[in-house]
Amino acid sequence: MVDRLLSRLRRPVDASGLAVFRILFGLLTLASTLRFLANGWVELFFLRPKFFFKYWGFSWVTVWPEWALYAHFGALAVLSVLITLGLFYRVAIVLFFVGFTYLELMDVTYYLNHYYLVSLLSLLLIFVPAHRALSLDALRKPSIAAAELPLGFTYLLRFQVATIYFFAGLAKLGTDWLIYAQPLNIWLSSRTDTPIVGALFDEPLAAYAMSWAGFLFDTTIAFWMSWSRTRPYAYAAILFFHFFTHILFNIGMFPLIMIIAALVFFPPEWPRRFLPSSWGRREKTAAPPESQTFEWTAKTKLAAAAVVLYGLAQIAVPLRHFAYPGSVIWNEQGMRWSWKVMVRQKDGSITYRVRFPETGRVTQVPPRRYLTDYQEREMSGQPDLILQLGKHIADDYERRGYGRVEVYVEALVSMNGRPARPMIDSSMDLTKIDDGLAVARWILPEPEEPPIRLKALRASR
Repeated sequence: MVDRLLSRLRRPVDASGLAVFRILFGLLTLASTLRFLANGWVELFFLRPKFFFKYWGFSWVTVWPEWALYAHFGALAVLSVLITLGLFYRVAIVLFFVGFTYLELMDVTYYLNHYYLVSLLSLLLIFVPAHRALSLDALRKPSIAAAELPLGFTYLLRFQVATIYFFAGLAKLGTDWLIYAQPLNIWLSSRTDTPIVGALFDEPLAAYAMSWAGFLFDTTIAFWMSWSRTRPYAYAAILFFHFFTHILFNIGMFPLIMIIAALVFFPPEWPRRFLPSSWGRREKTAAPPESQTFEWTAKTKLAAAAVVLYGLAQIAVPLRHFAYPGSVIWNEQGMRWSWKVMVRQKDGSITYRVRFPETGRVTQVPPRRYLTDYQEREMSGQPDLILQLGKHIADDYERRGYGRVEVYVEALVSMNGRPARPMIDSSMDLTKIDDGLAVARWILPEPEEPPIRLKALRASR
């Protein structure tokens, strides 16, 4: 059975599907980079802030000076063009992966699921020879040109897209989303002015219908895309779903990325119906018999081990929150890199108290003294970021000559429409807490009461 599976994975199929995916990926990253520059986000996100939140284990990542930041984005734009054209592709995709991921690691507050997705796709494309068709590399070096590539490359990308959808759906399998229609109800109640459909959002049933529809869509869409009979209808549903969410919610490029990524479920030869018959045509390779014994070499063993480890990581990382007690959308332990898309709305009021041990004097420190509005808003519901800023405040006071200080925090947080509750033990000195992979005992348990009922919530508005 293993031999048959491996023989199927290396069966040659039309290379145009992967080539067009490469082209669309390059165009998308080019548009995203230019959009970032055009909107002035380099200055807003990287030049104005005085403090940057670090990912655990990546405190060494620093923010470039202004000239280097713009050079970095310019380089990403050039690399995106090279990826699109398939010119010096191997070098371009490696540099793009490193450069884009480095930008993503500069500040935790700018974490977005689709940034993580771009990093993963660019990582996979390092190993996918998508430049062997419809590329300048194939014209420049005819020896690498190929009309066909092993089917396993397409399956690898399909697996990645399927895990995103499935875990996004699994994250919605909870009472907040399915029983109380939260946080969708909060967001829809603020979009009643939307043309045509806005009036429907004032009806409680709308939030329930969309919550269940979102759950069913995410958990099953990869299956429907994998079945040839339902694939056209499933892709139409993808187009509608992501267009609708793009109109209603400010989620950046994520809908467009998923629309493009889902194309990997179509047969590898799908672009041929839109391309001139002569483009990228080469003599086809005979498919190996499926009963043929697979020959294990050091290279194939290494490749198989890498694929298995990558697949296990893509499953384990979204499930790691089960290793921690309590609700992941409250304590955030296991939240990032887990495709928990749009499942929580948290609003917090954060005040730090700095105590001077020698005198006993206490002074309050507002986060805005160190953060931009965007950073403060993102930090206010994430315990590890609250801890980071607390430690930074202590370091700042020490640098200014006050000596060692104690830092405490009053963190009142509302989650998915619940009344605000303390998130962090206010009696604990943040300077004595170390963040890491262990259970964070300094985070208080999530509120036991359910979200406010829809009618009560709407009445309060």
